[in-house]
Amino acid sequence: MPQMKYALLQNGDRLEFVEMPATHMYQLTALNRRLHKEVEKLTAEQIPSLPHVIAEFENLELVKADYSVIGGLDYINTLEQTFAAVNEEIYPLVSLLTEIRALQAQLEQWYEEEMEA
Repeated sequence: MPQMKYALLQNGDRLEFVEMPATHMYQLTALNRRLHKEVEKLTAEQIPSLPHVIAEFENLELVKADYSVIGGLDYINTLEQTFAAVNEEIYPLVSLLTEIRALQAQLEQWYEEEMEA
């Protein structure tokens, strides 16, 4: 069974839990930090609201039914769709999308290899 890690993300008063392969969690955290650093430079009218990664866990057991765990690939797919929909004309959004899509491709490959094993 593959080793997974969990990220706790906060967006205002909303919490999200994202499950990632342990080998890729650092990339999610680094991507989140980079996006927060760069999102302020966007000039589009509709700038995505990004949660902050506030913690990482080796194990997670949710005891409140109000929360669920989002799969890492699902989270990255949603993030990619959100940023792809931004109508940015000045800031080179393509560099942010490239970073998101790179992690997306790595996760797709990881999940594909796990399904074969």
